Amino acid sequence: MPLVEITLWPGRSPEAKEQMIREVTEAVSRSSGAPTDAVEVVIREVPKTDWGLGGQPCSKKFPES
Repeated sequence: MPLVEITLWPGRSPEAKEQMIREVTEAVSRSSGAPTDAVEVVIREVPKTDWGLGGQPCSKKFPES
């Protein structure tokens, strides 16, 4: 059973996450041959203060997004 983990900054609506889960499930099912019922998708939201890029917290690197 495929497990897909997606890590994002917070801010997407429940509807956007639902669509992402649906589309990722369909893509993984098509490409792996696994039935859609066997595909698991986990979305983790990590605050920009806890995510670093290039030696800086993303909250400082991308304050507007």
